Amino acid sequence: MKTAAVFFADGFEEIEGLSPVDYLRRAGVEVTTVGVKGKAFNDSMIVTSSHNIPIITDTTLDAYLAGHESDLPDCVVCPGGSVGADNLAANDSLLAFLEKCNAAGKLTTAICASPAVVFGKTNILLGKKWTCYPGMEDNAKEEYIPAYYNEVFITDDNVVTGRGPGASEQFAMELVRILCGQETHDTIRKGSQQR
Repeated sequence: MKTAAVFFADGFEEIEGLSPVDYLRRAGVEVTTVGVKGKAFNDSMIVTSSHNIPIITDTTLDAYLAGHESDLPDCVVCPGGSVGADNLAANDSLLAFLEKCNAAGKLTTAICASPAVVFGKTNILLGKKWTCYPGMEDNAKEEYIPAYYNEVFITDDNVVTGRGPGASEQFAMELVRILCGQETHDTIRKGSQQR
């Protein structure tokens, strides 16, 4: 079974974080929601979105990293939201883990502000075409900015980046296609468009 980790921090954009969780789980991917910054709650975390909607994650970043030093997920996802992206980018342990996943060829993905704000602090965008929420690209390292394109989403090798909230479904479905194949993608897409 394919595995994925979606990282949540206070200020995340709901549709950008939960669309990948929803679509990947529909596709049979084992998805773990990981709290990076929020309020401790038992062995997990309560993370509050940019629109003040709280969610309870499956685990905390520290617990997740302790259990995945060598067992890397097939996919990692960083949702956007300006504050959420800043909170993800402020965590050096997360940045190091994302770089480790990318170096291992794992599907390394981000949407909205996170491609620039989170990936832009790492080597993940090195030599890659990428997109993000328009106007946020200047938050990335200067050498990454020429490879920025204002597109709905961009897949470049193992790195997938998405533009923003309106791109959430296409971004999530691209992750399904890559991880689970075109047939699964088409089946889920057809089911989501029926009335």
